[in-house]
Amino acid sequence: MTRITTIIFDFGGVITSSPFEAFNRMEAERGLPKDSVRRINSANPDSNAWARFERAEMDAATFDTAFADEAAALGVELRGADVLARLAGDVRPAMVAALDDLKDRGYTLGCITNNVPSGKGVGMAMTAEKAVQIAGIMTRFDHIIESSKAGIRKPDPRIYRMMCDALDVAPDKCVYLDDLGINCKPAAAMGMAAIKVTSGKQALTALRDIAGLPEDWPAEMATRA
Repeated sequence: MTRITTIIFDFGGVITSSPFEAFNRMEAERGLPKDSVRRINSANPDSNAWARFERAEMDAATFDTAFADEAAALGVELRGADVLARLAGDVRPAMVAALDDLKDRGYTLGCITNNVPSGKGVGMAMTAEKAVQIAGIMTRFDHIIESSKAGIRKPDPRIYRMMCDALDVAPDKCVYLDDLGINCKPAAAMGMAAIKVTSGKQALTALRDIAGLPEDWPAEMATRA
């Protein structure tokens, strides 16, 4: 079995809680059908407003109206700005602790994030305080690829290859974690061990098993601190 040397993380939905949780709360507050945002973003997934915004092909004002038009076409009254206001998730402390532990163990860490040119910093934070918190987390990574800067977004296979090239690592030495199955598929197809994240605990357990970490990891991290 090839030894895992590199662990590549998505950000939103992995290091932080999923933005779709916040979207669902907004939908409930407004009396919209559950998963309305997901449904809008799933229509024409390579060319819709969300996809183009993640590639920085439009600014926030243009996205606001373009998203509203796409929502209206599906019978939903919702502006893009309302979605952006709910975009940044809550940091999962256990995941951040795991990043530190993995670095201590000698793993190389990467981050591939689909983000938009809105908010503050990589995590699209809405407050300066949160932006500082996320900026501190990002220092753990050896390399970061942001879709809004690269002009390429997941699940385009090129973005995973870009990460491997930047880290000078073969795909079969990598684990990739993402909360969206569609983003895991290209990573798996090129030889990475892919983990679809449903919760922080599930992600760390799966990572432990794939990377061959101690049986009591991540609880064991506390004893090494």
